[in-house]
Amino acid sequence: VRLVESGGGLVQAGGSLRLSCATSGIAFSSFDVSWFRQGQGKQLEWVATIKYTGSARHYADAVKGRFTISRDDAKRTGYLQMDSLKPEDTAVYSCAVGGNWGQGTQVTVSS
Repeated sequence: VRLVESGGGLVQAGGSLRLSCATSGIAFSSFDVSWFRQGQGKQLEWVATIKYTGSARHYADAVKGRFTISRDDAKRTGYLQMDSLKPEDTAVYSCAVGGNWGQGTQVTVSS
């Protein structure tokens, strides 16, 4: 099983980034996809989840209305579209699928 996040980087406040979570070796369509983040010196924080059916999406209050989670089962890939980014969104973002985790991708938002 392998999960690889990409799409992180440095962006100014108010900007956007789209994170990807490419998977292999897992029955992707059978599992929920979740995104988590961890800022420096902070605890791991759940960000969003999309159900395996794609019919339900849930967001942490801190990102609701700004972030959109999605999935493409044909590509076995999950996504996190992040808009209206704030400096407090700075963190390492990781995806989780079926109990497996990726290595994370750094997102830095400058003020």
